[in-house]
Amino acid sequence: RSSGGTAREMAAAKALSAALASDSEEVAWKDEEMCVVGIFGKTSELSAEKYAIVNTLCDKPVFPLYPSLVNDHHQGNNLLQSYYNQDSKVLYLLLTAVCDNHQLLQACRALADDVSHAEAHEYWKGEEKLHCIHLLYLFSVSHILLLVHPTCSFDITYDRLFRALDSLRQKVLPYLKSTIKDCPVGKEWRLNCRPCPPRLLFVFQLNGALKVEPKCLDPSNLDKPKKHSPKRRLQHALEDQIYRIFRKSRVLTNQSINCLFTVPANQAFVYVVAGQGDDPISMLIGQLKNNCTIREHESLPVPGSRRYQMMKHVRQPSFILESSLNSSSGQLVDCTLKEFLWQHVDLVLTKKGFEDSVGRNPQPSHFELPAYKNWLAVASKLYEVMINWREDELGFLSGDLSSKIQVQLKGLEGFLDADNKFSENRCQKALPLAHSAYQSNLPHHYTTTIHKNQLAQALRVYSQHARGPAFQKYAMQLHEDCYKFWSNGHQLCEERSLTDQHCVHKFHLLPKPGEKPEPDRNPPVLYHNSRARSTSSCNCGRRQAPRDDPFDIKSANYDFYQLQEEKCCGKLERFYFPIFQPSTPDPAPAKNDSTASTLPPQEGEGEKMKEKEAQTQGESTSLSLALSLGQSTDSLGTFPPDPHAGGDNPDAHGQGGEAKPEKRPSVVDRQVSTVEYLPGMLNSSCPKGLLPKFSSWSFIKLGPSKAYNFHRGLDQCGFIPGTNYLMPWDIVIKTRSDDEVDMDSNSWPAPNKSVPVKRASTVIGRGRRRDDIARAFVGFEYEDSRGRRFMCSGPEKIMKVMGSGPKESAIKALSSDMPLYILSPSQGRGLKPHYAQLMRLFIVVPDAPLQIMLTPQVQPGPPPCPVFYPERQEIPVPPDGLWVLRFPYACVTDRGPCFPPKENQPLMSYRVQRGILKAIPQ
Repeated sequence: RSSGGTAREMAAAKALSAALASDSEEVAWKDEEMCVVGIFGKTSELSAEKYAIVNTLCDKPVFPLYPSLVNDHHQGNNLLQSYYNQDSKVLYLLLTAVCDNHQLLQACRALADDVSHAEAHEYWKGEEKLHCIHLLYLFSVSHILLLVHPTCSFDITYDRLFRALDSLRQKVLPYLKSTIKDCPVGKEWRLNCRPCPPRLLFVFQLNGALKVEPKCLDPSNLDKPKKHSPKRRLQHALEDQIYRIFRKSRVLTNQSINCLFTVPANQAFVYVVAGQGDDPISMLIGQLKNNCTIREHESLPVPGSRRYQMMKHVRQPSFILESSLNSSSGQLVDCTLKEFLWQHVDLVLTKKGFEDSVGRNPQPSHFELPAYKNWLAVASKLYEVMINWREDELGFLSGDLSSKIQVQLKGLEGFLDADNKFSENRCQKALPLAHSAYQSNLPHHYTTTIHKNQLAQALRVYSQHARGPAFQKYAMQLHEDCYKFWSNGHQLCEERSLTDQHCVHKFHLLPKPGEKPEPDRNPPVLYHNSRARSTSSCNCGRRQAPRDDPFDIKSANYDFYQLQEEKCCGKLERFYFPIFQPSTPDPAPAKNDSTASTLPPQEGEGEKMKEKEAQTQGESTSLSLALSLGQSTDSLGTFPPDPHAGGDNPDAHGQGGEAKPEKRPSVVDRQVSTVEYLPGMLNSSCPKGLLPKFSSWSFIKLGPSKAYNFHRGLDQCGFIPGTNYLMPWDIVIKTRSDDEVDMDSNSWPAPNKSVPVKRASTVIGRGRRRDDIARAFVGFEYEDSRGRRFMCSGPEKIMKVMGSGPKESAIKALSSDMPLYILSPSQGRGLKPHYAQLMRLFIVVPDAPLQIMLTPQVQPGPPPCPVFYPERQEIPVPPDGLWVLRFPYACVTDRGPCFPPKENQPLMSYRVQRGILKAIPQ
C-alpha cells in the first residue's frame, strides 16, 4: 500500500488493536526496519496537543485536529493508536487516557451522580492502574518515548508513577518472558522483554508562562547579548531539574540496562513548545486573517486537506524555527521539534543505539532494530496478555488476565494511592480512640439503645480524627467491632415487661414447658426478671401481696390473682366470664388476618356506645323478665343459681336474646370457635368469634348490700385514711305526679280510717330519701405500685372524707371518662412521677326492683389504641349485693403491650369510658 493510503487509514483514528489484528503479510513494509516512538502525557485543551505533534512531524493530517468533534468508536478511557510513516520509517504509538481533558470529560460523565467519596476514589484509582498497564506496554515495545506536558514546569507525580512502573515491570518480567519466548526476535529482547532501554524525551508547552519583553530602543539599556535564548535556558534548567529528581529517587542509575528508561547524557532531552498566546479571541481573529490572506507560495497545489492546511498556519509556529533575527547578534538559533526528535531517531535507524550508561564502568545496553512483522508478533503477544483482557471490563481490575500478573497489580497501590495509604494510617489511629469512647461508662450488660448511643458517640470521635477515602471502610469496621464487643457477653435481654421495664439478665433463652432454669448454660436458660416488685391486692381487695414485674399477659392478669384466691376469695360468689373451650387436643392460636385487625380502632366508637344506650331502654322489659326467672341474657357467662329467684331451671340461658330477636348480635352471641383461641385480650380490633384461654377480668360478690357500712366505708387494708368510702347513687325507681304528692300530704283521712303511718326514713345529710328512690353506692379504686389505695370522686379528684360519709354523688363520676392512671398522692423522693392505676370498681346494689348493667370499656392509650372489654360486654348485676369488678393489670394486643403513660403524656388519653353503669328500673 502507498504512503498516502496509509495516511488515509490512520486518519480514521484506527486503534492499535485493529492494527495488531491485521495480517502483517499484506502490508508492503513488512520487512522494513523501523523505529518505534511512543507518545503519552497530559493535555489541557480539547484539541489534543499529542495529535498536533504527530501531524507536524509527518506534515500530514494523520489525526483529527479536534478529536472531541469525532464520535467515539472505542470503549474505555485508555486508547492506544498507531501510525506508520513509511517515508521516515517511524511507527508512532499514541496513548490517550484520563490525563487528557477529552477522556476526562467522558470518565466524569460515566461516573454516577450519587456515588460516594470512597467509590469515586476507587474508580479513579482503578483508572490510574489501568493507565499504568498501558504505559508499561508502551515502555516494552518502544525505542523512544515522548512525554507531553501542558505547562512548562515538571510534574513531580511522574517520579512516583515511574517508580511504580519500574516495580511492576520487575515483578511481571518472568511472566512476560514466557509470553514472547517463541517470537522471532533476538535473545536480548526475549530476555529483557523490550528492544532496548527506551530513551525518554520531554515536550513542554510554554503557554505564555515565559514572556520576553522587547528590547528597548535606548542604547543605554542594551545588555550584553547572551549565547542562549530564554527558551533554551529554560530547557536546560528543566533538564537539570528532571535529572536530579530521577537520580535522587533512584529511577535513573549508572547502568541503563537496569532502568525503566534512560535520558541522554550529552544530548537535549527537553523541548519547550512556544505558546499561542493568552487570548483565544485574538488567536481566532488572527487565524481567520491568515486563512483569508492569499500568499504567493500557496498558489501552487499543496498536499493534504484544505482544512489541515488552514489550521496548519496557526500551529506551525509552535514547532518550526521561531526566529532568526537573533542570529546576527551571536545567539544560537532554537531548533524545531522535528530536529529535536530526529537526532534521537537517527541513532535508532543507524543501529548505533543508546549509550546512556554513566560511571566508571558503564555496561553496554542491548539494542535491536526490528522489522515491522517481527515487532508486530511481539506487540500482539504482549497486547493480549497485558491489555486485551480488560476491554470488556471497563473501569474494574478484573478479567482474563492471568492471576499471577493480576496479583502483582496490587503492588501499585503503595506507589499510586498515597491518599488511601495516608487515609488508612489515619483511620487506623482513630479506631482505638473510637473504641475507648464506645466503652466509656458502659455497664456490664446494656440494651440496644445504649449500644446505639455509645456507637454514635464512638462515630463522632472517629469522624473527628479519620480522613480520606478509607473513612467508610473503617467506619464499618468500627460498627462490627462494637457489635462484637456488645454481643460477646455484654448484650442485655431486650424483652420489656408489661410496665415497660427491660429484663436485667444478659441475653438468655426462656425455659421450655417442664424445663428448669439453667443459669450456667451459654446462653443461659432463665425467666425474664426486671427486679421490679410491687404490692397488689387480690381480686376482692381484702388481701395484699408482693408481685414480680410481669412479662406476659397470663402472669399479669391471671396467675397472680389465682394464687391469691387460694388464700382469700376462692369461695366467694363470682361471675364466670366465658373462655375458650377446645374441641381438639391441640388448639392453635388464631392468626389475625382480618381487615379489622390491620386497621386502627374504628372512629365511630362513641356513636356505637350511644346506640347501645338507646337500645338498653328498649331491652329493659326482656332483661327484667330474664332476671326475674334467674336467667342471664347471654348463653356464655353465668352467675350461680340464685336461691331467691323464681325460676326453677337455673341452667337455661339465652332467653333474653330469644325474647328480643331484633337485638343486634354482640361478639358472644355468635358461634365461637372451639379450634382456635385468642392469644391476647378481647378488644375492638381483634377477630370476632374468638375467646381467650383465660379471662383478664374478675367480678366477685363480697356479700349482701348491708355488708357495706356507709359511715365507716370499706374495711380493707391499704387504703389511705379518708379515701375508703363509696359514693351514693340515688336511682329513681318510681315516678309520681305532683297531684299524687299533694294528695298524700294535704288530704284528710277517710271516715273510720286511721291516719297512715309513714315508714321510717333515713336521714342522709340535709335531705330525706323518698320511698320511690333507691340508693346504690359506687367507688372507683386506684392502687399504686406500693399498695396504697384510694377512691376518686371524679376525674383526677381524690376523695377525702372528714365526717361520717361522703356527700358527693356518684353521678359526676359515672357520666365522665375516668382516667386509667392518676398521680399518686404519695410521691417518692425521685423526680420520676409515681402513678396509681384504676384497679377496681365497687358496686353496692340495693334490694329493690332495680336492674344495673355493667359495661366496662377501657382504652389504655391514645388513638389508635383499641378499646378493651371483658368476654361479655354487658354484665347484669343482681340486686342486694356488694360487688367488685377487678380491671386488667395490663392490656396486650396482637401488636404488643399497651405500656403505662410516660412522663409529660396526657393522662386522660388513658381512660375508662363513661357509661360503665346503667340503671334500669323494673
